[in-house]
Amino acid sequence: MALPFLPGNSPNKQLWKESFHKSQHFAVSDGVPMLVGLEKPGIGGELLYGQKIKPNFSVYPKGQGSDLPAWVAFDKQALCFDAYFQEAVPEAQTETYRIRKCKIYFYLEDDTIQVVEPECKNSGIPQGIFIRRQRIPLPPPDDDQFYNIFHFNINQQMVLHSRAFTVTDCDSFSRNFLTRLGVSVNDSISVPDDPYSNFREQIEKSMKPLRPYARRDTLKQFLDHDCKVLRFFCFWDDTENMFGDPRELVLHYYLADDTIEIREVISEIPGRGTVPKFLHRSKLPKLGPAQLKQPGEVTDRTVLNVFASASQGKRFILDSLKPSGVQNEFYKDCDLAVGREVNVWGRRVLITHCDDFTKEYYRSKYGTEDFTPMQYKAPKAPKPPRMVPPYNGFGSEEDSLVSCQSLLPKPPKKDFHKFMEKDRCGLDSHVLNFRAKMLTRDPLDRDRMFIISFYLSDDSISVFERPQRNSGWLGGKFLERGRVKKPGQERFKSEMSKYFTAQDLYVGATVCINNRNFQLLDADEYTFSYMEQHAEEFPKANVGNIISKVRSIPEEKQSEIRKFLTLSDPGKAGVIPYESFRGLLTGLDCGLSEHEVLVLGRSFSEHVERPAVDVGLMLAVAQDFLKKKPFDELPAMARAFTHQDRHKTGRLSTKQTRTICKAVHLPLPDKLLGDLLSRFADGDNIDYHAFLAGLSWLENPSPPVKPEDTLKFDLNVKFDAGEPSVKNVNYSSLLNDVFGHSSNNADLTTTIP
Repeated sequence: MALPFLPGNSPNKQLWKESFHKSQHFAVSDGVPMLVGLEKPGIGGELLYGQKIKPNFSVYPKGQGSDLPAWVAFDKQALCFDAYFQEAVPEAQTETYRIRKCKIYFYLEDDTIQVVEPECKNSGIPQGIFIRRQRIPLPPPDDDQFYNIFHFNINQQMVLHSRAFTVTDCDSFSRNFLTRLGVSVNDSISVPDDPYSNFREQIEKSMKPLRPYARRDTLKQFLDHDCKVLRFFCFWDDTENMFGDPRELVLHYYLADDTIEIREVISEIPGRGTVPKFLHRSKLPKLGPAQLKQPGEVTDRTVLNVFASASQGKRFILDSLKPSGVQNEFYKDCDLAVGREVNVWGRRVLITHCDDFTKEYYRSKYGTEDFTPMQYKAPKAPKPPRMVPPYNGFGSEEDSLVSCQSLLPKPPKKDFHKFMEKDRCGLDSHVLNFRAKMLTRDPLDRDRMFIISFYLSDDSISVFERPQRNSGWLGGKFLERGRVKKPGQERFKSEMSKYFTAQDLYVGATVCINNRNFQLLDADEYTFSYMEQHAEEFPKANVGNIISKVRSIPEEKQSEIRKFLTLSDPGKAGVIPYESFRGLLTGLDCGLSEHEVLVLGRSFSEHVERPAVDVGLMLAVAQDFLKKKPFDELPAMARAFTHQDRHKTGRLSTKQTRTICKAVHLPLPDKLLGDLLSRFADGDNIDYHAFLAGLSWLENPSPPVKPEDTLKFDLNVKFDAGEPSVKNVNYSSLLNDVFGHSSNNADLTTTIP
């Protein structure tokens, strides 16, 4: 029994309803109000009368077998179907419709469909992606639903956006996938013929010859031999023609396409016109024709006969074997060899020799081993010596020689590489300093001491005389720095004079400088060390050569040496004084110079540390330098030190202190400045307050210094007057290394005859 439709008797549908919102159906797009909510529900999300909601998900998958979402389980998986559709062509006379083939892709991850039409050559139709990837709705009246996997099968039509596609086939993956879903897949069908496509195929076939020539594929040759060129050097004798002369040519054979290019070697003969290429790159025929062929005479195809018939039409007979065609034989790599002639369009070119790559190519491919160059011309006559006028005395010899070599005089070139290699670099001065005395009969000049400095950067020499008290000589610069000629040479001559080199200076040598003879007595530690480190340049400092000379001493003299060394060491300490060692080698007449004896003694000497210079003496010398300049920038140095001291500790690093001293141009020699910084250094830091206080001659004056003390730091040369550079020699090690005897003193005693 139905209740009457009265208040309180009918059920209220909104009794338990909690949501009463209203969907937005209108919006403004680009300034135009429009209806946008056709598919939106009514109040509270309820569907309106007659409204259906389109599903958002496919009917497949249903979550069986795996909990992964579809976009993960079916990622990059798609079903491929072959299809076609028929398109009407109303405005063409040769065709009324057209069959267009395409492929339909169904993506399993999101039920999207994509239609692609394969591109056809010369179709005149924009082909490619026909329908972009998207979800396609079913045709009306089911347009509220979308195509899913169960709508696909072979031999059925699918309407995609009002265009009917007929599915003809699918790939094996799609067929297997549908079969596993329980879909009965139909058999494949054929695509109907397209009349216009058949007509186009007939036209293209008629354009092709019935018996085409064999196509020669040169791609492999190009890929194998690209950028590989054989180079031959050739000779062409053109003396038979008027104003002709021999010419040298370079023949390039390109292995990529068997072409030849010839270039001419530019001659030094004036008046001859030159061209960039003697022969343009092309194939070179072996038999140059008498005259060039007319246009059309050489063709790719030869027509033997042409006739026309009213019933059968035109007939063409092509010559596939080309018996009547022009046969040209071109040069190949096998035709080129050293000693053969090449016909370059009637010019006989002789191949004289080739490069290394060409030799290796013929050796590996043809087994050729004979590549003897051909002599095609007489050897060049030697150039007559260029006579140089003798030196006239004006300027230097190098400057005069350069003025004779060109019309525009230029300054003589210096050895820049040697200068950069041997120039001063940090503490490495590349200056060899020797202590010398003058060899003269004048008793006043015998006691004069000199310092001879040899500069390795430019082979120049400077001489400085050391001042001596009560000698009557002021001392100072004796010879300005410059290159010094060796004595006994003619002044006005065409040849260049010989100058003193670093190998001419060694301890014991006598050098003549400006008609004054000097004997080198000693050298500083840097000079000995540099010559020993570069023994290949200085034979006098080569320990190996010196030991070889000592080993060549006769056996009786070796016994004398062992006896003398044993008697000179009564305490059997294995060490003797250097003077005794020097007197032994000098008396035996071994052919050793004073420098070689020193080097041998240094090699087997006991190193004794020299006493350090007093700090007070160094400060006194530094204040003497600052007084003579004079230098009044000590307050500026103090401000610079304070500015660099960020933490106000009163200390700076040695590098920062040296940089500030160089910035204010502190007038101290590098050796003196380095010794002062090392004495004031505490680790890597320097107390700059104490350093400035020691340099200030106004606040903390030092006693006056002697000239020889100033000279000791000014010249950067370290000579100890009257003291040899070697004190003691370990003769036991010397005998063991030179004569192969044991260093045991008992054994030495028993070997004495």
